[in-house]
Amino acid sequence: MALTGKVAVVTGAAQGIGKAVTEILLQNGVKVSFLDVNDAAGRAVKETLDKQFGAEKTLFFQCNVESEEQVKAALHKTVETFGGIDILCNNVGIMNEISWETCVSVNLVSLIRVTYLALDYMSEPAGGKGGVVVNIASMAGLYALPCTPVYTATKHGVIGFTRAMAKASSTLGYGVRFNAVCPWFVQTDLLTGFKDKLGRFVPLLDATQQVIAQGTLSTSQIALGCLELVADETKNDAVLQISIPGNEYLTLPELPGL
Repeated sequence: MALTGKVAVVTGAAQGIGKAVTEILLQNGVKVSFLDVNDAAGRAVKETLDKQFGAEKTLFFQCNVESEEQVKAALHKTVETFGGIDILCNNVGIMNEISWETCVSVNLVSLIRVTYLALDYMSEPAGGKGGVVVNIASMAGLYALPCTPVYTATKHGVIGFTRAMAKASSTLGYGVRFNAVCPWFVQTDLLTGFKDKLGRFVPLLDATQQVIAQGTLSTSQIALGCLELVADETKNDAVLQISIPGNEYLTLPELPGL
């Protein structure tokens, strides 16, 4: 995919992985509409990006992805301003085993919500130009992370949704590719106050910290992986594992006959 002039929507983009993805897309000529629930942080990022890339290259929307109304408004204004949507990066995610219903709502339900609403603009049957969706999953979507069962379940769900949508999009002629990124532990706010978010699973903290101590990834490493999945038009139903040893595209099992 030639990126210059394309339009992207990135959720959870006022910090961490979402911010890094926004920056790398802008560096490659993409106009970016970025969403975040943190209004002050989003406005600060917008101000910085305006100085680097020009005010006309970005839009910022304070948006809670749990609100269908807010998501719809942000997408509508994006299309109205930039003329369409070619790229969607679903990045919003939390880890909280205490408020586990919220964890499911934000990590999985809202990701599905944003995707479906964006497809109303992206899919070719709906009058869109096609494009690509990249979902930020986790190594916890591939393996069991005992201290965070609900977070693990949501990230397994993200991978399952991504892969099923890739097949559905191909069959239905949406013209939209679907890929997922599964990072190792990344140095973001997700790890801040880790212990306080484990609830009944705090006894597993020490074992988890020993794993984290092996090293963490930078947000720029994840952004590079996302860029590859966006730009490479051969990548559909791709699951990219980004870990300490290096990146690897995983071959996951298919359902026989489909």
